[in-house]
Amino acid sequence: MEDFKPTSYTLECVATGRTFDDEGWMLDDRSCKTPSLVRARYAARQLDLKPAEYGLYRFCDWMPVKRMLRGSSAPVTYRSKGIAAHLGLENLWITFSGYNPAIGATMTTCSFKETEAYTVCARAADDEQRVLVVASAGNTARAFAKVCSDNRIPLLLSVPYDNLAALWFEEPLDPCVKLIACEKGGDYFDAIHLSNLALKSPKFYAEGGAKNVARRDGMATTVLSAVTTIGRIPDFYFQAVGSGTGAIAAWEANQRLVEDGRFGSNTMRLMVSQNAPFVPMYDAWRAGSRQMLPYEDDKARRDAEIIDAKVLSNRRPPYGIAGGLYDALKATDGDVVVVTNAQARKARKLFRELEGVDIHPAAGVALASLVKAVADGRVAKEATVMLNITGGGEELLQEGKTLWHLRPDIVFPLDASVDEVVGKTEALFA
Repeated sequence: MEDFKPTSYTLECVATGRTFDDEGWMLDDRSCKTPSLVRARYAARQLDLKPAEYGLYRFCDWMPVKRMLRGSSAPVTYRSKGIAAHLGLENLWITFSGYNPAIGATMTTCSFKETEAYTVCARAADDEQRVLVVASAGNTARAFAKVCSDNRIPLLLSVPYDNLAALWFEEPLDPCVKLIACEKGGDYFDAIHLSNLALKSPKFYAEGGAKNVARRDGMATTVLSAVTTIGRIPDFYFQAVGSGTGAIAAWEANQRLVEDGRFGSNTMRLMVSQNAPFVPMYDAWRAGSRQMLPYEDDKARRDAEIIDAKVLSNRRPPYGIAGGLYDALKATDGDVVVVTNAQARKARKLFRELEGVDIHPAAGVALASLVKAVADGRVAKEATVMLNITGGGEELLQEGKTLWHLRPDIVFPLDASVDEVVGKTEALFA
């Protein structure tokens, strides 16, 4: 769109309230003495929804972006009939991020991680010379790989070897995308550690995870889709969480929508879920602790191996940081729900039967948590409920196609040295 202009915004430190200009890729307030997220404060107090052809950038008023990238799609929100009737809910709205052309959903990586990738990469300057580094358990890597390949943005991915099956694509990627992996037996935390070693080189810069306002405000487009479709802020928000970043983003979007003034003044109750036995945020929340409880590394790896929803296995989530998930749950009278593999599998089957498309394991965890909450009498039948289906349509998209898989350029041992990682990863982009 030729009339597209960079979004106008400032940054605000959650812990202190100090506002300051974004000097390019700021992930925190350097003057703040305590761990804190920063938030974007947009010049546009009210959201001006752009035409559908803008893709994800139809929400660009509240996205910290300098440009529009090729190929984006927005989440699709629709009123549920099948699951709503099954659960006895009168106002269940499903926000679907994935592939299901029947409802207009066209994310070809089949995950809401596309919302993050298109926003983060569009926050970077067009003339950025360094290489973006992203650590992922799978879906995030697939989304960033597609966006960077399509838009010729240099990218270094770090993914656990055991999660490489998630890196499928409809066609080969541009060679600007490189992949390193930690050896078999490693998990998402090990992939993060490996990426941090590479980041010791000035050739690379960190995507930033939850600290990057672009990642959170990209995820927040799920809520913007829901609210602009429903016409009001929901009473409940259901989502499965690995880091909790999506739920933090939902809370932040809720606050902006209240300030907008056209969608009501209520606060959505955040109902987030984890896949048992990997439930560190549930354990901390139940203990009333802002800090995560001790979680022995080998046990965490074993628990992560057991769960179906591997993308929910973040051992170092932004839980206790100012503005993090603990604060979001407190502010919204939220809760953390635990879902077993069996419950999530049953929910995925239910979604396919009643809503007509396959969904990812994490989305199954979210639906199972809604089923539990309704059964426990926690959700009134007339309540307006947003169910964030964060991925789906993968089987539908892949049907009859021969897929291309991204293979690692280098596989590193878990005890790889800084010098080894820096030297070999720099050479990938020589």
